[in-house]
Amino acid sequence: MRYLAAFLFAMFFAGAALAGQCPSLVSQIDQQLQTAQLDSETEASVKALRDQGESLHKQGKHAESVKVLREAMRKLNSMS
Repeated sequence: MRYLAAFLFAMFFAGAALAGQCPSLVSQIDQQLQTAQLDSETEASVKALRDQGESLHKQGKHAESVKVLREAMRKLNSMS
């Protein structure tokens, strides 16, 4: 029973930690988009991933949101 309680406690805080990362990642992407020199195709792809990540965050799917937003960051960083 203790292990179950500890597991549930850890999962609750892991979800809260992921929820806090989403807005931060969106903000970082927005800042980098302002100064990045990207071709139109890459810029559209990054913006689409950013919007998808924000939408997933609003739906409460934080782990998926972080994954998508990190992909957008990878694209931005590889082109900068």
